[in-house]
Amino acid sequence: MTTNNRRKFIRNAVAGAGFLSLPSLLQAQPGVKMKPRKIVCAGGHPDDPETCCGGTVARLTAAGHEVTIVYLTGGEAGIPGRSHADSAAIRHKEGLNACSVLKAKPVFVGQIDGASVVNNEWIAKIQALLEAEQPDIVFTHWPVDMHPDHQAMSLMIMQAWRKARRKFSLYFFEALTGQQTRVFHPTDYVDISDTQEQKRKAVYCHASQLPDKMYSDGHGAMEKFRGMELGVKAGEAFIRMNGKRQGGLVIS
Repeated sequence: MTTNNRRKFIRNAVAGAGFLSLPSLLQAQPGVKMKPRKIVCAGGHPDDPETCCGGTVARLTAAGHEVTIVYLTGGEAGIPGRSHADSAAIRHKEGLNACSVLKAKPVFVGQIDGASVVNNEWIAKIQALLEAEQPDIVFTHWPVDMHPDHQAMSLMIMQAWRKARRKFSLYFFEALTGQQTRVFHPTDYVDISDTQEQKRKAVYCHASQLPDKMYSDGHGAMEKFRGMELGVKAGEAFIRMNGKRQGGLVIS
């Protein structure tokens, strides 16, 4: 399939989708005022939402939508040589600063980095959080991931989605596909060329995580690769939870 035909296929595939979609949020019609929507982006640690879909979050907030970033853990085990308490304090501040850059609201759930728990009690807590937020769209980790905290966040979001009284669209993002995320075949793409620098600024708020190394280890290459698939400078890719292959290409 040629690049142009592939783009046409992806555009057409979104037609008739039953849930609110990314294209409907990011491709405003001329002269039509868009209703602000609520979005939740849930990651395992401070820096996951920013590195995995920070460019998309920046586009959504710029379009007037309200975004809440949820961190399952405090990143307590993420700074070598530091105690859990010291690391959590540092990474909490970094998360606040990153959310400020992206114009998003931060929520820290309170699990422990590297010791995440998936059980009925925690699923109920995540469900209650989402019911309080009333999101139209939720982003989280793809469940086929080598990091247990990523898996835990994804599994609990999926259970909350299944049990939700008020339905929302669910999208999965990737975290270093091939290293952490596995078997990731995107259905939807977002062009982040115009928000790539804002995303990078948010990622660099997480100084304890050595952002230069994060980009050289694969995050920068992934943005470029997903952009190449779209024919743009930089992109982010997602899988939409709807039971069949369906996607929408977002370029503006």
